[in-house]
Amino acid sequence: MAQSQIPTFEPRLKVLNREQAWAIHVAALEILENTGVKVEHRGALEMLVDAGAKIDGDRVRLPARIVEEGLKSAPRQIDLYDQQGNISMELAGGNFYYGTGSDATFTIDIESGRRRRTCLKDAANFARLVDGLENIAFPMSMANPEDVPIEEIYIHVFAEMVRNTNKPVIFIADSGKDIATIYEIACCVAGGEQDFFRKPFILNYSEAISPLRFPESVIEKLIFCAEKRVPVCFPSGSNAGGGAPVTLAGAMALGIAENLVGLVVHQLAGKGAPFLFGPNVSVLDMKSTIVSYGCPEWSLTQTTLADMRDELYGLPIWAYAGATDSKIMDAQAGAEATFSILTAMLSRANLIHDVGFLEYGSTSSLEMVTMANELVAMSRFFTSGIPVNAETLAAEAIERVANGGPGSMFLMDDHTFENFMHAQFLPVLMDRARYDSWEEAGALDLYKRCNIEARRLLSEHQPVPKSEEVLREIDHILDRR
Repeated sequence: MAQSQIPTFEPRLKVLNREQAWAIHVAALEILENTGVKVEHRGALEMLVDAGAKIDGDRVRLPARIVEEGLKSAPRQIDLYDQQGNISMELAGGNFYYGTGSDATFTIDIESGRRRRTCLKDAANFARLVDGLENIAFPMSMANPEDVPIEEIYIHVFAEMVRNTNKPVIFIADSGKDIATIYEIACCVAGGEQDFFRKPFILNYSEAISPLRFPESVIEKLIFCAEKRVPVCFPSGSNAGGGAPVTLAGAMALGIAENLVGLVVHQLAGKGAPFLFGPNVSVLDMKSTIVSYGCPEWSLTQTTLADMRDELYGLPIWAYAGATDSKIMDAQAGAEATFSILTAMLSRANLIHDVGFLEYGSTSSLEMVTMANELVAMSRFFTSGIPVNAETLAAEAIERVANGGPGSMFLMDDHTFENFMHAQFLPVLMDRARYDSWEEAGALDLYKRCNIEARRLLSEHQPVPKSEEVLREIDHILDRR
């Protein structure tokens, strides 16, 4: 094989072998058939019974055949577009995309540095920041604002996101009524329902209640997404030691069982509708009783899920990264964010959310998102591997320098000038200056550099504006509430 044709090997992280993957899958199927689930939606119950499920008291038992049919009908790729109709995220195989999280009660104020309650403006700021960051592919709201009526929070944060970014948006809704309004806004932005159908730019995040409970409002949103072909993910909160067994294999089996129920109902309501697979399996910390966002277990279980995707399911998967249990952006925050970002990428998870969370998902941070943007870039460089070909082996450059050519050092050789921009990782925020230069520049730590960069982007970056007509229609939709 010629050197120029040598394929680049991209490193990959694996946890399970095929036998282990099958054991977890079989355990999930046995939960559905033997233990059963609670489905609190009459229409979904009727669909399940018609498909062959059995009602046993207040539980529904699902045979494996129904699950297999759901797995077969769900698409293997989900395409999300930006709000101008350009393909933005191809969720399939080993493609990966990072984005922020949702529903933070608090945020770190970018001006004062103090923790405070979130407001609607924060959702706008996070969306605008994401729009300007190269390695963050999508926003979620990052805010549960106190200055909006509680029953209208999700509608208003969605409107703020589409006003302030043109990237795809991952959203949460509280009910079928909420999601219908959000869908109306999305169709307005896309140019109409048919345009949205052809090029969807939103994906709904919804959850079951572990263990094995599916409230009416949750199923209502799931069916709406299936019927309207709105891409949806359905991760349950099967956290080890809380909503699920303390052992990771048991928590994975339960979470996958809950996801399979969502998949089955979704595909019965709209065969072939786009469904993103994957439970959130972290741990309930036994000391604090909080669900940990910085633990290694969550990274381990999402790598496990990626293995099951590759061995069994073939569906694009949901994951998390870039978050921390630390209350401030400190060394712990950097260590936990780096670990989860790199392992998510090495496992080739697809849609990766929660970037920028502090305090186990309770607090959002513009600086944390800005740092994570660079951590994703670093991880992308690492996971791309080392190209090996005639140009990168640099035989001619070695010969020139060894034989005393111009400059007699690689720094002065043309090969270095021609290749350094892509041969090396060139950081923006990570400091590599000499001490005296760093000191003269203000002796800024990483948090301060991220604060300056986030403030610069919020001040200077302007997303491609929506038309006045679209903005008026969004206001009209909100005024009708």
